[in-house]
Amino acid sequence: MDLELSGRTVLITGASGGIGRAIAAAFAAEGARVALHARRQAAALADWVARQTWRDRALVVQADVRAPAELDAAVDEVLERWHRLDACIVNAGVWVAEPVALVRLPEERVRTVVETNLLGAIWSARAFLRALARTGPRPDGGGAALVFIGSTAGRFGERGHVEYAASKAALRGVVLTLKNEIVEIDPRGRVNLVEPGWTVTEMTQGVLGDEAVVKRAASTMPLRRFASAHDIAAATLVLVSEVTARHVSGEFLTVAGGMEGRILWVADEIDAAALRGASGAPPASGRAPDEERAADHGPGSSCA
Repeated sequence: MDLELSGRTVLITGASGGIGRAIAAAFAAEGARVALHARRQAAALADWVARQTWRDRALVVQADVRAPAELDAAVDEVLERWHRLDACIVNAGVWVAEPVALVRLPEERVRTVVETNLLGAIWSARAFLRALARTGPRPDGGGAALVFIGSTAGRFGERGHVEYAASKAALRGVVLTLKNEIVEIDPRGRVNLVEPGWTVTEMTQGVLGDEAVVKRAASTMPLRRFASAHDIAAATLVLVSEVTARHVSGEFLTVAGGMEGRILWVADEIDAAALRGASGAPPASGRAPDEERAADHGPGSSCA
């Protein structure tokens, strides 16, 4: 199927990570021009782009998503080269693997994650919408598209990662707001959210090396498999293309193998006799508050 993305200009933030690169390659394969953002890994991203057959349709820009002025400058580079932006995939984000309960969570970690994943997403969207306001809608009537990469942590929560879950949950409110604002700039503009579950990338390799984590996470999904970065990229293609999603806006697309939530207790942690009894006091779990639980989701975003 021709998604009619050839010639469109797409900005992808956090393009240096596994999901970001997969999104870049997917749009480039459809004939799009791709502006690829990175922060610390811009040089490595440029080296990767230089080896791609579509390198002449790519531009690497560098910015800290926590710095609005840097994002505006990066978008200016894109407009200078291609004169417009048609779509933006807000993918940049961070996830700290070590689980820490809120009562022991350092302020610096909370601020870093929230400022990157939430404020960075807002600043990225603002830079894109400002560019759209400057250039106006496409002359051919095609609508702009803004897609955020969230996480099932924002839907189900994630023990030991409250800062990450909060930053991703907030994106739902951002999407539901911006779907009503983008049409003031482009009457056909659309805003949507992709929520990945566990996705196999370099970021998750360490955690997925734990067999117990894998088994617990897979037990919540009827498909009993984890997503690849290409699965997430395919979802963004669908939502950006007017062939497949012309009338889709303000929606949340979960890519998580049918995940149904979180497993909090395994069988040997449940006292069936006590549950059937009259006592209302739950038995002690016998584990430390910060003990790693196999959350049913993985970081859906690539590092900025």
